[in-house]
Amino acid sequence: MKTHRVAWGITGSGDKLSETINLMEELKEMYEGRVDIRVYLSKAGEQVAKWYKLYEPLKRCFEKLWVESGPNSPFLAGELQLGKFEFLLIAPATSNTVAKIAAGICDTLLCNSAIMALKAFVPVYVVPTDFRKKSIVTKLPEGNNLRLRIRKEDARNTQVIAAMDGVTVLERPESISDVFKKHFGSR
Repeated sequence: MKTHRVAWGITGSGDKLSETINLMEELKEMYEGRVDIRVYLSKAGEQVAKWYKLYEPLKRCFEKLWVESGPNSPFLAGELQLGKFEFLLIAPATSNTVAKIAAGICDTLLCNSAIMALKAFVPVYVVPTDFRKKSIVTKLPEGNNLRLRIRKEDARNTQVIAAMDGVTVLERPESISDVFKKHFGSR
């Protein structure tokens, strides 16, 4: 049986991070031997994962884990364009990452990889932290609540990328399971 590869990008958002990593671990186990999940962290993604004390568990669970050192390093964009991955998933995606993809700015690893994947007809899935204009409550690393406002500008950028050919925007991390089922079937 062929092993499929998935590139999973994590940006610098604490919101939705814990549930996303829990889901990653579940999907890894569920699709063991069929899907190889490779994890790519932005520089801020590494910093936030460490702040939330999720970096070491992530590293233990996923032996193929890379941290951005530049927009083209590691060379994820090239591997996506060569068809070495079924799709690129960015979850969670900060408003900064979403805005850059919306504007076509390729100055970070995950933004560059998303744009290059789209050019090569590789599907891109994004779970933005700022889905629609509203107030949310998220958890800080020590467990305290933090109330945040999702600005209309950030919600608009999410709508912009949702309208792009090849991009699918998912509102919640739980929706990622459906993406895996679509591409790889059930268990």
